[in-house]
Amino acid sequence: MASKLVVILVFIFDLIAFGLAVAAERRRSTANVKNDTELNYNYCVYDSDISTGFGAGSFFFLLASQILVMVASRCFCCGKALRPGGSRACAIILFLICWVTFFVAEACLLAGSVRNAYHTKYRTYFGDNPPSCETVRKGVFAAGAAFIVFTGIISEFYYISYSKARGSFEPHGGEASVGLGTYK
Repeated sequence: MASKLVVILVFIFDLIAFGLAVAAERRRSTANVKNDTELNYNYCVYDSDISTGFGAGSFFFLLASQILVMVASRCFCCGKALRPGGSRACAIILFLICWVTFFVAEACLLAGSVRNAYHTKYRTYFGDNPPSCETVRKGVFAAGAAFIVFTGIISEFYYISYSKARGSFEPHGGEASVGLGTYK
């Protein structure tokens, strides 16, 4: 039987990670070219860097959620053998999909946070082209938020399927010896 505490904690961690990713998307930094007439050059002025913190926070809450599910399920590789059947097959498929969506979400959040923290430091003179004030593209944190939702749903289904398949399976009927049948 799946632990309700684990399911609730995973849901709360994923919900916080989703909220932080959406906040990071809404508050990603923007830049404007500023003219300095005294020294005759242009430079970039960035408004806010809060979305880097939101993205990093979302990254760590999703990581904590994934670690919690994997510790609770013993990362699928440790412990007793699982009971054969549909629950085990479903748990194997969901385990693989869960890790794929987790890595995509973490990559989006990490790339968005790093790119948002990068600020152009150079300047150009008035006669040159204005500097390229690079910012994170729109939708990077939103993609991370979408994959957080996918990861949350799939990891909870994985944990429930794993718990069903864990049951009380004994590979040889609980006997230490080889069972022999009657000869007919």
